[in-house]
Amino acid sequence: MGDPVKQDQAVLSCRNLGKSYEEGPQSVVVLDGLTLELHPGERIAIVGSSGSGKSTLLNMLGGLDTPTTGSVWLAGEELSALNEKQRGLLRNRALGFVYQFHHLLPEFSALENVCMPLLIGRTAIAEARQRATQLLERVGLGHRLAHKPAELSGGERQRVAIARALVNRPGLVMLDEPTGNLDHHTAQGIQDLMKELSISSQTAFLVVTHDLQLAQQMDRVLRLEDGKLVAA
Repeated sequence: MGDPVKQDQAVLSCRNLGKSYEEGPQSVVVLDGLTLELHPGERIAIVGSSGSGKSTLLNMLGGLDTPTTGSVWLAGEELSALNEKQRGLLRNRALGFVYQFHHLLPEFSALENVCMPLLIGRTAIAEARQRATQLLERVGLGHRLAHKPAELSGGERQRVAIARALVNRPGLVMLDEPTGNLDHHTAQGIQDLMKELSISSQTAFLVVTHDLQLAQQMDRVLRLEDGKLVAA
């Protein structure tokens, strides 16, 4: 693995990124020669209509799918140069994911859910619990450590998911419609948390969203249309 990301080094970049699918005799282009850089502490929103390729783009950038053309660099590592195991280790170390539907494990408590990425990375249990507790306290859930997802509100579950994404101290967190199921007050709390963390921890955030109010609070807003990224 490469060196830790330096302050002036992009935490994520892609060059000439393309993705196409074969449908019979035709080739359907979803992404067409995209170029993007995201630096420490930067917050970028990507908007676009349904079916424009936003989820495909996230999968490419997160190393969950293979591009047809171009390259993706995460934390100084070119994803295509790594095998599946190496990509998995890099994602666990350098990248956090937050989905619209939090994907918490229902049989585990909030604390246990947040501990998971650390335990997968073989962090000692005592340290994992300490770091997870600190993060849950930071997102205002110190009093809900032992509660399971079914015992939490939608906003609380999303904050647990964000804590889980941050517990490995990644340089980048990707969020797919993070406020899609939240009321206005809770959504604003998520926005404020992202802004605070981008400043205090220099965490970069890449948000795919239909929420224009959320998008407008980011540092940059890009629109995905006709397979290309353009300034919104």
